[in-house]
Amino acid sequence: MTSETKSLSTALLKKIQTKKATIGVIGLGYVGLPFAVEMAQNGFKVVGFDKNQGKIRQLQNGESYIADLPRENIEQMIESKHFEATKDFSMLSQADVVIICVPTPTTPDGTPNISYIEEATHAIGQNINANALVILESTTFPGTTEEMVQPILQKYGFTIGHDLFLAYSPERVDPGNSNFSVSNTPKVIGGITATCLELSKIFYETVLHTHVCTVTSPRVAEMEKLLENTFRQINIALVNELSQICYKMNIDIWEVIDAASTKPYGFMPFTPGPGVGGHCIPVDPKYLLWAGQQHGISATLIEAADKINDSMPNFVVERLSNYLSIQHKELYRANIVVIGVTYKPNINDSRESPALHVIQQLLDKQCQLTIIDPYIQTFSIEQSHFNTVALTAPIIQQADAVLILTNHSTIDYSLIDQQASLIFDTRNTHFLFENKNYYKL
Repeated sequence: MTSETKSLSTALLKKIQTKKATIGVIGLGYVGLPFAVEMAQNGFKVVGFDKNQGKIRQLQNGESYIADLPRENIEQMIESKHFEATKDFSMLSQADVVIICVPTPTTPDGTPNISYIEEATHAIGQNINANALVILESTTFPGTTEEMVQPILQKYGFTIGHDLFLAYSPERVDPGNSNFSVSNTPKVIGGITATCLELSKIFYETVLHTHVCTVTSPRVAEMEKLLENTFRQINIALVNELSQICYKMNIDIWEVIDAASTKPYGFMPFTPGPGVGGHCIPVDPKYLLWAGQQHGISATLIEAADKINDSMPNFVVERLSNYLSIQHKELYRANIVVIGVTYKPNINDSRESPALHVIQQLLDKQCQLTIIDPYIQTFSIEQSHFNTVALTAPIIQQADAVLILTNHSTIDYSLIDQQASLIFDTRNTHFLFENKNYYKL
């Protein structure tokens, strides 16, 4: 490290440790906004950037659009003047640290789409001043930080590790999780240089007060994030496939899981469901699949897990049809009440939700659907838009079946238990149903 580099990094370090550093967060979704709130609550000045004017307007009005992020938290950081939301990316010139939290979807053929990262990086390069720290948190394939982000920043005249510092630290946000949040979930960091790594480590320790694990390169950090969610994808696929086998053998999969969970080592319980959803599990393994293909590796286990999880909506619809036939009814044009649209309970996020695929199949059967989800008022499937309604006794009484796709804790399951003629629970809600026509996945 040259004396000039040491001087620059020391100056930035002092700003971070004294909380005089201004933090820029690009992307104010389920990752960026909770992180911005945490930093603002810890005394940092935070500028949040997003291209969505609707989100900017809501935040400026002190409103929250994330279910488990209370409005009071937004109001507090606005009133304390520790947070400002904007579409004006020229304000990146005020930032000493910039966190990139933009979406990383895949194309229909499973190819990674990192255009949002690229766009954010150009915005940083065009506006950031020297002696700043840039950290990418968006999930991506190994090599993105070094092979795409670094060259773009260098095109704007910066020398990484000298007058601009760059690292990768994967987000670990689990919406709806009351036990682990941004503030107490350990962080993993890989820096381009030793100075980049050290600055990033101290930044997260100062902002989050949590354990920080450092690794030897951004590639390692990028890969470990893919491992985290591919691990979950494969184990969910295993238990989903086992649920299909158990159904054919007339075995209760939930009892099997409970029994296996008594083993104090070598087993981790996963539960079946109508598929996988959200911003991680359906998407992240595809990044790993693609990365493997670029090196001539076919990740057959990941591909198989994908197929199993994708088959679950069809399995759910087949099961529902079978249960209706027991009552001498047909699925075709049946009156079905669907409970839950979101991909997991107690959040307002329906991205990649398996419920949407189940609903589409029911629509193909010309079922008359009533959708109930207290966390979502409207949602779309392809070009069609749907409204949810409130749960009432008449709605349940008139239905041929109630299909539980998301186990929200605020649903009145006792009313469903008392009034439904048939209940198919794909989430094992743990409510003690007494209905004689109650079935679990």
